[in-house]
Amino acid sequence: MKKICVGFLLSYDYEKLKISIPLVYRDSDRIFIAIDRDNLTWSGNKFEVNESFFEWLKTFDVDNKIELYYESFYVPSLSTEEMDTRERTMLSEKMGIGNWLIQVDCDEYFVDFAGFVKQLRKYDHYLDFPIKDKIQIAAFWVIIYKYTEKGFLYVDKPMKAIFATNYPNYKSFRRTHERTIYLDNLVLHESVARTEEELEFKLKNWGHNTQVNETFLAKWKKVDETNYKELKDFYYIEPERWKTLGFFPVKELSEINFYTNKDKKLKLTKSFLFFKNFGQWFKFRILKPISSKDKN
Repeated sequence: MKKICVGFLLSYDYEKLKISIPLVYRDSDRIFIAIDRDNLTWSGNKFEVNESFFEWLKTFDVDNKIELYYESFYVPSLSTEEMDTRERTMLSEKMGIGNWLIQVDCDEYFVDFAGFVKQLRKYDHYLDFPIKDKIQIAAFWVIIYKYTEKGFLYVDKPMKAIFATNYPNYKSFRRTHERTIYLDNLVLHESVARTEEELEFKLKNWGHNTQVNETFLAKWKKVDETNYKELKDFYYIEPERWKTLGFFPVKELSEINFYTNKDKKLKLTKSFLFFKNFGQWFKFRILKPISSKDKN
């Protein structure tokens, strides 16, 4: 127990696992990949996985860490969000309570997974009795918005995202709504950075398919490195959540460290993290117990 277990969901964008898995492989104890046994998305659409991917996986897995987890994850009576949450719960239960249960999407790329694990290990005592002391662990996305001819556009404000928990009572997607501990770590998230054809397919098949606003796609098509400063409000649900974009003049994600370190807007200061974590401690250790007593 107390292992670093990382889970991935395999679907139509499975080729991206060739980027995301190597970034976490060395510092993981076990890696699990959830696959719908009928190759169905949460919208019930069929996808195919080229056999060459499994050949790559077998060749890459030199330490025999990776396990494929086949199950029926498409349930017609559930919404896409409910199926998303259900699959993540089943995957984490498969990984084993008593371990760190980390879930990473295909299009999420840790900048420093070793650093994430090192910080996470400071909280190993939460694995002793996880059902009594539930927590969730957050890092911060640098959201890649769109690739252009000269580089890529990104949301110029780190966005908190839940990646790990000690107990998988997920309420929506990866979120358990328990106390959050924030770590000083960035994760590149391709999110809506696709070709136009790939993006339109994703919008129809992911867990947010019923939430996308009507203006999103037209704005995504219009923006590039020449006009991004003239536009604003880019988020696909509540546009103002992604207020403005920045631009990195690089073609390869491996070159990104230099630029994330230069951008002051992407810095996670010690004071910022302190107050985020203190606020969560105060809410769940002080306010929540008082509120429970009042109800009794």
